[in-house]
Amino acid sequence: MVPLTDRASLPQEARSALEKELASLTLLQDVVRWGFASSPPRDVTEVIVQDEFTHDVVMPWMEGSYLVFDTT
Repeated sequence: MVPLTDRASLPQEARSALEKELASLTLLQDVVRWGFASSPPRDVTEVIVQDEFTHDVVMPWMEGSYLVFDTT
């Protein structure tokens, strides 16, 4: 399961729904496929290189919010 760090102070109902939606995502490939399967489709907005092994992958979520996936 992808651990969720909520920096937007989501209402508990929205946070629970997001945790459930992201629960099956374990690989970056899963994240990208999930994004394209969403309606409307979501594509990677940006990749931020932290170091040679770690990258943050940014994707739009809803209402102008973004999800950031930390990948190693």
